[in-house]
Amino acid sequence: MNQTDETSEIEPLSKTRQKAAMQGLQDLGEELIELSRTRLAQLKLPEDLLDAVKLAQKIGKNPAIARQKQYIGRLMRDIDTTQIADQLARWKGGHQEENAHFHRLEKLRERLLQDDDALSVYLSEHPTADSQQLRTLIRNARREAEAGKPPKSTRELFKLLREQSLDVSS
Repeated sequence: MNQTDETSEIEPLSKTRQKAAMQGLQDLGEELIELSRTRLAQLKLPEDLLDAVKLAQKIGKNPAIARQKQYIGRLMRDIDTTQIADQLARWKGGHQEENAHFHRLEKLRERLLQDDDALSVYLSEHPTADSQQLRTLIRNARREAEAGKPPKSTRELFKLLREQSLDVSS
């Protein structure tokens, strides 16, 4: 293969594709602006990009925000954004997974409060669970429901189930 064959295979991006790529970086930058400070810190962004994102968060709904978003997009040209995009996608998906996990825990709590056999099944699946604490919370939650009191024990039962599910997954 001679040199002319190699150069003909690498075609420059069209102006339309360049604009689309820059818009994609700017859109990614807009997602960064929406993140909390703790999430931004988890991304380990370059200092200048992090400062630009924090400034954009302070600007808010000002006409200057458009220029700041363009600047963020320009800064992102110089870095590999695949890790940032992957992490943002995981967080979006994680939110859905977290909601589904909470719904499963709520259903489990309801089964435990409704059916005495559900506790036996749960304890057989989770041998490290504190059976005495679970029984106490279930009994207190039932009493509170019958008396029309606030569901303090029901909430505590949910917290305990959530903690135990985190212990199992760790």
